[in-house]
Amino acid sequence: MRPSTSLFIFASLFAALPAQSVVVANRGSGDISVIDVRTHKVETVALPMGTNKPEPMYVSSAAGEVLVGDRANDRVVRFARRDFKVLGSIPVGKGVFHMWASQTHLWVNNDIDNTTSVIELRSKKVIATIPTPMDLVAKGYKPHDVFVTRKFGYVSLIGGTGPGDWVIQFSTKTHQETGRAEVGKDPHLWCDGARLFVPCQGANAVYVLHAWTLRQLQKVDVPGAHGVYLPPGTDRLLVTNISGGGKDGLQELSTRWSARVIGAIDTKYPTPHNITATPRGNSIYVTHSGATADQVTIYGYRGFWWWRKLVALGEVKVGTNPFGLAYVH
Repeated sequence: MRPSTSLFIFASLFAALPAQSVVVANRGSGDISVIDVRTHKVETVALPMGTNKPEPMYVSSAAGEVLVGDRANDRVVRFARRDFKVLGSIPVGKGVFHMWASQTHLWVNNDIDNTTSVIELRSKKVIATIPTPMDLVAKGYKPHDVFVTRKFGYVSLIGGTGPGDWVIQFSTKTHQETGRAEVGKDPHLWCDGARLFVPCQGANAVYVLHAWTLRQLQKVDVPGAHGVYLPPGTDRLLVTNISGGGKDGLQELSTRWSARVIGAIDTKYPTPHNITATPRGNSIYVTHSGATADQVTIYGYRGFWWWRKLVALGEVKVGTNPFGLAYVH
């Protein structure tokens, strides 16, 4: 039996869409780039116009959707994961910056309002607006990065007058503060369940905190430590050296037992910023940010097990000033 024309068209369209992609938020050009991880072909998808030109910042993938924070229009834009059709948007606070999706909620930091918006992914509604602790706001601190686990949401604060910056721990149930820790300047966040890794560019170090108590366990020297990613299924934490001009631009730490630097690779372009990767780190993607920047570089491994070394695999051209990115499958 010959298939119907409509069925053939649908099947062809579905086959043409990438089953796995890396989505890049291009802050300067106001769009997103969709990189097919198999072919590295790049498609550009525009954000819908708002009151202002869109300013995409960071990307999350959850609940069958791709979610993009739009700083200029105080919203999160929702795209269908398969065809990147715009599904709508969710209004949040002013100054959208980093965001993080758990299985059920999306947390979005708003550094003008000094709040964190908590969106329930099922209803697509903001169910809580968490104020940044007022004693730290009074000293000039603003919310920046965020990471969410089942029990806790962690928010980093930057820009204050103190000698260091801060990590605040909130309950995901009550949205109340449950702890805080002072760390180095310009902290970013990654949690592996038991430990919270905090790259601090200003301190040229990665702080390792106990994920529940925020007690400092280690401080590892890592130059220009900024963007951070732990590929699923690995114990190798990847950290960018954002200020090194490309020298040792992508650094690798073992997280087995205690954290330690085990390798690094130069990046072709300066300002390596944020990282994502396919499972087990087979392909690693790094944005290079800046007013005229338009590159994502790609890395992988050569060798086996502990003898693996980072190698450059190539690069792709994306939109202007690529910022956050996420692996989507």
